[in-house]
This record gives sequence, C-alpha cells and structure tokens, in this order.
Amino acid sequence: MWKPTLASFMFIFAFILSPASAGYDRNQAVPVEKVLYGDITSVRNITETQLIEDRNRGWKTFGGALAGGVIGNQFGGGSGRDVATILGALIGGGIGNRYGSGTSVQSLKLVELMINQEDGTQVMVIQDYDAGMVFNAGDRVRVVYLHGGVRVDVAM
Repeated sequence: MWKPTLASFMFIFAFILSPASAGYDRNQAVPVEKVLYGDITSVRNITETQLIEDRNRGWKTFGGALAGGVIGNQFGGGSGRDVATILGALIGGGIGNRYGSGTSVQSLKLVELMINQEDGTQVMVIQDYDAGMVFNAGDRVRVVYLHGGVRVDVAM
C-alpha cells in the first residue's frame, strides 16, 4: 500500500498552487472599434515597479497545516500520535501563514508613445515593451482602438 510522504505532499501542493495564467487568451477574436494611422513624435521607455499582493494566503496556510499534520502523525502512538498530529498541524499552519504571505515587487517594462494621428488628433499611448517591435520617432504606426483599450503596432 502507498504511504504518503512529506515529499509527495509538498510536490502535489507546489503543483496545485503554482500560478499558470497568462494575461490574455490566445486565438480570441476581439472586436475593433476603429483603426487610425499616424506618425510617432516621441518615444520614451519606462520601467515601473508594481507591488503584487499574495492572494494565495489561505491555501499556503492550509498546505502548511496539512504538511505539519502529516509530519506530526509520524511520531508517537495512540493518543500521543493524535496530539503530535494536532500540534504539527497548528505549527505548520502558523509557518505557512507567516512565511507564505506577503507581497512582492514586479518590474514592468513599458513604452510611452506620442502619436500624431491622420485625423489631426494627438494621442499618448503607454503599452508593454515588446523587443520584437521597437518604435522610433518618425515611424508610421497603426493605432487600434479596442473596447476598453488601445494597441499600437508598426503600420504595414
């Protein structure tokens, strides 16, 4: 019979709790409100730091309690084993809550583009930096207006 070990529980929880989401969906059709062409008048690269709050605090507390309970269950016998299991769960939950929570800092690379559009308006767009699409002053661009956002790319 398979006997669960601490390593197997830690592997399972690391797999379940690891973030695996992208900021967008591939192959998703998005309606376009309008497309305007224009010329870039200025380009500025920006690095912005963003404070990220940990939203998995409860799961980390639960994982710590579960791991602590499994470890505590390895000691003693009879009612002593029950006490060790409960103490292990309490200590593990406390450690998971204390060290599994908090915030982290993420650096974002952005590009700020000032664009004179063909309809005579001037817009400034800040978007994610893409090393495959470097902008320079004087470049001809396409400004794509989407529902709730804008995206700029090199005119084709």
